[in-house]
Amino acid sequence: MFYEPGKSGHGLPHDPFKSLVVPRPIGWISTYAKDGTPNLAPYSFFNAVGFAPPMVIFSSGTRRPDHSDKDSALNVEETGAFVVNMVSYDLRDQMTLSAEEVDPDVDEFDLAGLEMGQAKTVNAPLVVASPAHLECKYMQTVKLESTKPGVFSKVVFGEVVGVQINDDYLTDQGRVDVEKMRPVARLGYMDYTSVETIFSMKKLMPEDGQNPGEAGTGITRKLGHLTRPQSK
Repeated sequence: MFYEPGKSGHGLPHDPFKSLVVPRPIGWISTYAKDGTPNLAPYSFFNAVGFAPPMVIFSSGTRRPDHSDKDSALNVEETGAFVVNMVSYDLRDQMTLSAEEVDPDVDEFDLAGLEMGQAKTVNAPLVVASPAHLECKYMQTVKLESTKPGVFSKVVFGEVVGVQINDDYLTDQGRVDVEKMRPVARLGYMDYTSVETIFSMKKLMPEDGQNPGEAGTGITRKLGHLTRPQSK
């Protein structure tokens, strides 16, 4: 099949675009409003975009039906800070509860039954139960116009100025134990996934004498077990 977004119909029950950019990490963004009200919301249009300094982005659309800014983007622009909380598999239900669209004066920490903590380097709250936090200083916002009148998206950039990792999720070798964290990621439709399979790959060099198209060059870890991929 082929279709042109915004120009031709795709002929499917649902637009497949978000099912093709997968899995998408979830930025569970926590902020304070100007009046001090805590806010917490998940964003699947989220990612790291730089390393020196480390930078992240999240994209926030408009509210329905008045097309006003969503709380997270507005709070970041007004207070200059936010925290990205990792969504582990154990926190999937709380994440979903915090996604509910409610009035700005509603505290999603209370709504989701989550203990709230305070970031060390910026003025923003955090989810205590989350295995890792990225404390971010606001950098800039890029406004993206939509093909729909009155609708737009904001891409919010933040510099990571503080990183918190629960020591329980560090291995004896000093590496982040992603298998233990089981981060949740977004798929299309109403679907999610979590990290269960990890594989390492070495960079193939011509002198290795192996065709890059051959299978079986990596090592796969699935739920703590090491297995070599099967050649076909």
